[in-house]
Amino acid sequence: MCLLVSFGNYNLNWYFRLWGLTFGVFISMLLLFSGGLSSEVVSKWFMIDGLSSSLVALTWWISILMLIASQSVKSKKNKSCLFSFFVCFLNLVLVLTFFSSNIIWFYVFFEASLVPTLALILGWGYQPERLQAGMYMMLYTVSASLPLLVLILLSAEVGFTGSFMLKEVLSSKSNSFSVLSGNKGQDVVFLVGLAAFLVKLPMFSVHLWLPKAHVEAPVAGSMVLAGILLKLGGYGLLRMYQYLGFGVLGGVKDVLFCFALWGGLITSFICFRQVDLKSLIAYSSVGHMSLMLAGVLSNSSWGWFAALGMMLAHGLCSSGLFSLANYNYEKTGTRSLVMNKGMLLVCPILSMWWFLFCVVNMAAPPSINLLSEILVFPSVLFYSLWLLVPVGGMSFLAAVYSLFLYVSTQHGGFSKFIFPFVGLKNNSLLLLFLHYLPVNLMILKSDIICTWLV
Repeated sequence: MCLLVSFGNYNLNWYFRLWGLTFGVFISMLLLFSGGLSSEVVSKWFMIDGLSSSLVALTWWISILMLIASQSVKSKKNKSCLFSFFVCFLNLVLVLTFFSSNIIWFYVFFEASLVPTLALILGWGYQPERLQAGMYMMLYTVSASLPLLVLILLSAEVGFTGSFMLKEVLSSKSNSFSVLSGNKGQDVVFLVGLAAFLVKLPMFSVHLWLPKAHVEAPVAGSMVLAGILLKLGGYGLLRMYQYLGFGVLGGVKDVLFCFALWGGLITSFICFRQVDLKSLIAYSSVGHMSLMLAGVLSNSSWGWFAALGMMLAHGLCSSGLFSLANYNYEKTGTRSLVMNKGMLLVCPILSMWWFLFCVVNMAAPPSINLLSEILVFPSVLFYSLWLLVPVGGMSFLAAVYSLFLYVSTQHGGFSKFIFPFVGLKNNSLLLLFLHYLPVNLMILKSDIICTWLV
């Protein structure tokens, strides 16, 4: 509510924004730096552990930064109160998704997050193509998640124990999922259950909705898509893996593992052939999420630690990159890399932030991204020596397209048709600083990602 008031009331804007920011920082730090990250609290409605509390803290943090980044909605009087309502509603749905212990409500909130996201894209998007982008996003995600709903309902009916708690339904695989699938069809049933999370992640070959949605979304939509919504897929994968145990999977898991990693390598090649600024950042998200998927499927504690670290690092870094892309778009009126040149001559402080976030994007120290890649390499190595080729290629190509992104936007002569450039305002510098600070400070508190597994 404080965020809604701070965005809607201009006279009390600074005081309420400061209050909302302080409250969000306090709650986020309370969750992340508490001593109970390795403990698990389960009730009839809520389940809180290190994984869910870390992602909820990320949700609150990104939601506050979304409102700071969207001050143009207020200045242009573009239905700012309705915009704030959708941001707060999306925040509530995401928190309930991460904390839900009931598998039915988990699915409901998991799908309900699409509604305010679609409203942000359609209501405050930039181009007429946002209708097509919204249709792509809805068709991909809903069509892939409907089989998961059928599977949840059937498994709960077969192995019903008196409750729909996430842990009980998924853990009773001896009399629910196994009875449904049998010994021969178990791989197919698990793959159907994972499809919803693989599309939301997204995995290569089901990722086409993501660049379209990112390109047409406003800055707040891009921030929430890259920062939080992609983490719903990783969270669902970790939960199903944690309670179902996919050690029984054979050939299907190996095929999925190899397909995801080689697809991530192909996506990394696609990145430095992009001509659209936001599309390049969106495709880099697919590559980073492929590394996260490699950590999940490695079936090791180091891989799961790397998965959580990659989600937190990517959420902050990609959100910051989309904020920078929005500043370039506001000054040049285009997302073309050919037109967005020479920012080093126009605004050196913006060039400095581009350099810092591109460095974080390529997993340079002291970011938490580096720790995640250090953890994911041995976990993949112990699974299969041959898979080090695509993982190493993705790590190398991340540096290639990050440097390509920086050079393309900062070097060269700037276009003569850009709008009058007055530098960055204080709220813009605060926004970038609050993206950059936690992704580097979390390296001092690495037990955030290394103690959540009970």
